[in-house]
Amino acid sequence: MKATQKDFGGLATRAAQQARVFFFCGPDEAGASDAAARIVSLLPDPGERVEMAGSDLRKDPVRLGDEARSNSLFGGTSRHIWVRAQGDEAHDAVQILIENEVDACPVLIVATGATDKSRTAKLLAARPDGLVAMFYPPDLGAATSAVRTMANGAGLKMGSDLAERIARASGLDTRLARSEVTKLALYLDAGPETPRPVTAADLDAVGASTEDDDFGPLVDAVLGGRREAIGPELKRMRDQGINPVGLLLAFERRTAQLAALNARLGRSADVAGLIDSETAARRIFWKDKAALGAQLRIWRGNRLERLVARLIALHQSLLGNSQDAELFLSEGLVEIARIACLDVKHRINRTA
Repeated sequence: MKATQKDFGGLATRAAQQARVFFFCGPDEAGASDAAARIVSLLPDPGERVEMAGSDLRKDPVRLGDEARSNSLFGGTSRHIWVRAQGDEAHDAVQILIENEVDACPVLIVATGATDKSRTAKLLAARPDGLVAMFYPPDLGAATSAVRTMANGAGLKMGSDLAERIARASGLDTRLARSEVTKLALYLDAGPETPRPVTAADLDAVGASTEDDDFGPLVDAVLGGRREAIGPELKRMRDQGINPVGLLLAFERRTAQLAALNARLGRSADVAGLIDSETAARRIFWKDKAALGAQLRIWRGNRLERLVARLIALHQSLLGNSQDAELFLSEGLVEIARIACLDVKHRINRTA
């Protein structure tokens, strides 16, 4: 089975009943993770979660099958396996798993940097016991709608203005938005059976200032090639102890946004026109307009592809070296900033 974010909701219940191996991919990691969580909630008996890393499965591909079949072979409590992978790290493990006819517990793979054309996806797409679901980053309207759906499910009566505020503050990341909705529901003692209205004062009372407020200046300095701001921003990252993984996710979200804008721009060179139209359609926050315009002029074509590959490699380094995460990230960001600065210098010299 194959799905996108448009039809996943309609397929989710059937997939949870029929499929045993789920592959969630695409540039929207938050959407993929949310979809995986939705499948777990629909499983008849999800049981214990066993978490595995794609890098470990790449080194020992037999391990996934052994773990997935251990319940049916030896008895015991129910379980499901949650794999966090990069690209096709889990390919060989999945191939070995599906070639064995012994029943296995559900396996859910959230694969950053993979697509529905990846080798792992091709193993599962045509199988009735497999699901491949691809997710793209939502625009502001879709994120706002998702927040309202979350709010309704949590028993919160929320208007579009507050839902949009949460969507913006979360950087269109539905995982962060869900945490804000959960906090609001607890604060107001709301639930499906006891719905409560939400006011702006309620959101002010419990809403944490989004980390993206801290991340944004550094993201814009690095991707925009603003040489004078990069050093001070990296120093601020160290002084304030900004979470490296959270910061990297902010870079990944902005890069996914640039990829979507590149697709809409096509071969046109009218970056300003596109940014204006996207802002008018409320798919771009007006405060991000100038930064996105500058970054879109830098990160096009092969250069954007290399940026995506570099961020994926950085993500792997951070997950595998948590103690040195800040050092690895700083070095990676300096490398990315150097490319952006060279492009800005080249364009200035060309127009001088």
